[in-house]
Amino acid sequence: MTNFSFRYASNPTDVNKYGTNELREQFLIEKLFVENEIQLTYSMYDRYIVGGVMPVGGSLKLETIPYLKSENFLDRRELGIINVGGSGTVTVDGVQYDLQKKEALYVGQGCKEVIFSGANGEQPLFYINSAPAHKKFPNKKIGREDAEIIQLGEEKTANRRVLNKLIVNSIVETCQLQMGITELLPGNVWNTMPSHTHNRRMEAYFYFDIEAPQTICHFMGEPQNTRHIFMQNHQAVLSPEWSIHSGAGTSNYSFVWGMAGENLDYSDMDICPPNELR
Repeated sequence: MTNFSFRYASNPTDVNKYGTNELREQFLIEKLFVENEIQLTYSMYDRYIVGGVMPVGGSLKLETIPYLKSENFLDRRELGIINVGGSGTVTVDGVQYDLQKKEALYVGQGCKEVIFSGANGEQPLFYINSAPAHKKFPNKKIGREDAEIIQLGEEKTANRRVLNKLIVNSIVETCQLQMGITELLPGNVWNTMPSHTHNRRMEAYFYFDIEAPQTICHFMGEPQNTRHIFMQNHQAVLSPEWSIHSGAGTSNYSFVWGMAGENLDYSDMDICPPNELR
């Protein structure tokens, strides 16, 4: 079963007038994992799709949705998959890929059938992102050992973290989709600090490995007019190109960042020093 919803893009001037409920309705994706269902949110930010797949005791097939107006989901799209649960498999046009936790799979434009299943009696949780694609690139699994790893931050500023580049153009060819995982080390809580924006691409953040009753405060908005959204484990947030995307938790955590736009250069960003935020 596939459930889907739609989100319009928001003008920053309008967002300045939003209250808590409106911010959450427009940007927060609260429920990504439901047993034996595929949950999809189609966003007008670069026509990005954010979703979650939770097969329990069987398999789930990725079906097209009305917004795509295509026979198959990937007729004009590419797909990124990151497993954030137990062992699982993804079968693409008859080829099976085994994914452990925090491993990724890139699926190129034009593939007809994508099937998600559990493995070894474990419960996988497949977090998926999709963006429009103009060309087919080869499917590729990216294991933890294949990631480009960058050490960021410092203990003294509570933001020491490990950035794992998974689906990026230096590892796998894509049209515009880029994805990876950032892991905060114990005792560290701040991510993506100093904050930045990048006008040529949007992002989506998915937070996980947050132990109850801990929480995340995701900061968004223009650098001189910031807003915030409190989030729980396994929730995602859309980040417009004009918005910062930083967060702080009441404990350490991990998150998946996904992005799309007209530029694949990861370092293309406009930094906002912490003391200039408002």
